[in-house]
Amino acid sequence: MLKFEDKLEQIESALEKKRNKWDLDAVPSVDYDDIKQIIMTHIYKKWHLWDQSKPIEPWLSRVVSNQFKNLLRNHYGNYVRPCLRCPFNQGLDSCEKTKSGIQDSSCSEYRDWERRKKSAYDIKLAVTIENHTNEIHQREDENLDLELATEKISKELKVQLTDKQYTAFEMLFVKNYSEEKVAAFLGYKTTEKKRSAGYKQIKNLKKIFQEKVKQILEYKDIL
Repeated sequence: MLKFEDKLEQIESALEKKRNKWDLDAVPSVDYDDIKQIIMTHIYKKWHLWDQSKPIEPWLSRVVSNQFKNLLRNHYGNYVRPCLRCPFNQGLDSCEKTKSGIQDSSCSEYRDWERRKKSAYDIKLAVTIENHTNEIHQREDENLDLELATEKISKELKVQLTDKQYTAFEMLFVKNYSEEKVAAFLGYKTTEKKRSAGYKQIKNLKKIFQEKVKQILEYKDIL
């Protein structure tokens, strides 16, 4: 029985293949590396659903695509007007529940939406991100605060990792340095032909980071 760790390289490869898809269609203000961590955690939890008699790549592709849809729905689906699901909705802006006959704040559900979510709803997704940077960064997301979750994970890792390991973690996942640059900085070498310096050490470090993050997510109030 193959474990999650045994297929870590294939999982990371599947996620990297989808990077451009997220950049093209999704939330530009959310860093894809954060999305990768969320989806990898989901894959770990759903590992038992993979039929190991079949290739893993098609299953991974479906899981990643479905998680993209879920994350997008969580970001945007919660901001639509409650009127769209209301039995009193008469189409367009009409409403048979309010005295005015239109969808307005005299309805408690509409008033709550207007106070808490309208500013996010008003963002025109087809418009370039430059026109809405402030709104996107300030909008309320009731599902997950990615920046806060990432900050919490980093703080926990700093306690649990050695100084050298945490330096490698920061360089790889915070500063986005290449593996070769991190290996050179840490003085890693290799005796294997056609392998970059520090290949095994970096691979082992990433496994350590992955295991630590899984433990943190399982036992700490992160998400």
